[in-house]
Amino acid sequence: MNRLATESSPYLRQHADNPVDWFPWGTEALERARHADRPILLSIGYAACHWCHVMAHESFEDQEVARLMNDMFVNIKVDREERPDLDAIYMSAVQAMTGHGGWPMTVFLTPEGVPFYGGTYFPPDDRHGMPSFRRVLTSVAGAYRDRRGEIEATAQRMRALYVDAGAHATSGATPTPALLAAAARGIAQRYDARHGGFQGAPKFPQTMVLDFVLRAWRRGILPEGLDIALHSFRAMSQGGIHDQVGGGFHRYSVDDGWLVPHFEKMLYDNALLIRLGVHLYQATGDADVRQVTRDAIIWVAREMTSPEGGFYASLDADSEGEEGRFYVWTMDELDRVLGDEAAIVGSYWGASRAGNFEGRNILHVAANVAADAGLADTVRRARGVLAAARATRVRPTRDEKVIASWNGLMLRAIAEAARAFADDEVRGMALRNGEFLFRELVRDDRVMRTLPGVRNGAIRPGYLEDHAAVALGALALYELTFDAIWVTRAHALADAITKWFWQETDKGGAFYDTARDHEELIARPREVTDNATPTGTSLAVELLLRLGDLLDDDRMRARADSVLASLTEPMERYPMAFGQLLSDADLAVHGPVEVALVSHARASGLVDLERAVATCYVPALVLAGRSEDGSRAAPDIAVLRGREPRGDAATAYVCRRYTCDEPTTSPVRLRTQLDAASVARPA
Repeated sequence: MNRLATESSPYLRQHADNPVDWFPWGTEALERARHADRPILLSIGYAACHWCHVMAHESFEDQEVARLMNDMFVNIKVDREERPDLDAIYMSAVQAMTGHGGWPMTVFLTPEGVPFYGGTYFPPDDRHGMPSFRRVLTSVAGAYRDRRGEIEATAQRMRALYVDAGAHATSGATPTPALLAAAARGIAQRYDARHGGFQGAPKFPQTMVLDFVLRAWRRGILPEGLDIALHSFRAMSQGGIHDQVGGGFHRYSVDDGWLVPHFEKMLYDNALLIRLGVHLYQATGDADVRQVTRDAIIWVAREMTSPEGGFYASLDADSEGEEGRFYVWTMDELDRVLGDEAAIVGSYWGASRAGNFEGRNILHVAANVAADAGLADTVRRARGVLAAARATRVRPTRDEKVIASWNGLMLRAIAEAARAFADDEVRGMALRNGEFLFRELVRDDRVMRTLPGVRNGAIRPGYLEDHAAVALGALALYELTFDAIWVTRAHALADAITKWFWQETDKGGAFYDTARDHEELIARPREVTDNATPTGTSLAVELLLRLGDLLDDDRMRARADSVLASLTEPMERYPMAFGQLLSDADLAVHGPVEVALVSHARASGLVDLERAVATCYVPALVLAGRSEDGSRAAPDIAVLRGREPRGDAATAYVCRRYTCDEPTTSPVRLRTQLDAASVARPA
């Protein structure tokens, strides 16, 4: 067993019995490299990554490859989910050197930690134009030994790359309605009208972009926005990327038709897709969208929730040594499990004797199947039977890390779902997770990154994304419960974000991904473009805009506006990379739709008003409420100032920048006001 055996990360422990002399990231490894004057081989991946497993089996478990690694390098293994800072720093170098990125990521560093060569997966033998890993090892080691000047020159260029990346964009122009409309049109040009989503393969959900497109439709600046978002969600729901039996979504599709996924299931993908599903249901009332969304929540509750209420990180792509083995079926298996109904259900799910994935079938809704009530009942029964049969198989490994930012994203999604669906079970699930997070992962108003899946594992300080996502989850719980303790908690985290992650400059300021007391690395990362999740910067901007409005805090709004102004030009040029930040810009440009619901303890009709708001799609909603019953630790919520119930009836106020429409006690009138307030007003 090497040094990884005692690490908290399941990914690192997967490599504990490699013959490679692995180090975790830390001073011991870096000092060893400097003392021995050896280059560092840095390998970054995550527990559910299929190609990480492939490279481990082919190379890291091979005695000869391990000998080369041990003789020539100091070898460091990193879990990107525990250390997104290292992942961001070295991914930017790999992308600059190769034009692409991904995992496993393989980077060669000087003893000072500066990258000079890198890539992703390397095969054991020369293949398809890729050099073998053995050849890479010997070539890099030879260059470091014999051509040190070239290595130093490359390292110097990489240092310059980090200096340039750290420079703040400085357009200084405030986002405008014209910018939002142009960005929406630019995104729409990339739309895949045949398969949904956006052009090209592999195809990722691009949830933040779809959410912005839906928002643009509601504003009236992209009439086709609803069709783009709804068609894309339906196409994913009917494809193999969606687990037709167990619910939830896989990571992405290798083809452009959503059929063949990489089979890992990540908490964050499902959080973002659940929230998109809630918004689409509010916009359309579509029963199928609601069912798919609720099925994903049920999967999270069943398979991804700890006894204490935290949400686990991921499920592996592989089981029994094969990618996707847990999820695919032969026609013989369907015949044996489903009996007489196998033929009709197999036709519905596009199954055949030949299969569509290595002789087996990835279940998906076949395009040529007409839906009817009888078939729907048959499919529902078959889903239950197949789920029971599948439960006897060897399950994919689960990474039981509880990651703060991913939990915050899921908390927000299910809190919104509980409101929209009026679902008490989901409400309880959200409250349990929120209390868990603030009990276990928030310490002295700072969020810890992870609660490891092993006892006595390390508790790691959180990043910008952790603080912002958990705070947004707390705001969603306030809107669900009107218990103001959640506003107090969100406010404390917003203050921590300013204290630890904000950096004033002569051009305004910026958020950084690491705290000011974080260990010193070769660069302080500041990601501004979305990846699989929203950036910490974009989440922090939304938090400050929403909380600043709720509490009428000009300092919060000013910091958010400063960040948006500094990034206006890249948002306009590369809208596909800024889905979340474009939604933030929409919130800043048009302002929140403030809704105050107030009542006496004896008042009637409050539930009906809450349902009217919950079932209406309002892109920039800031919702507040109170009752004579009171709530814990109530702060001064500006949206509620001066808002009193009319007589004995619960009353709703719909406001823009604290200027309100005529208060109403009618749910029908409230919906009309919300619809009108959600449309963009002329400049």
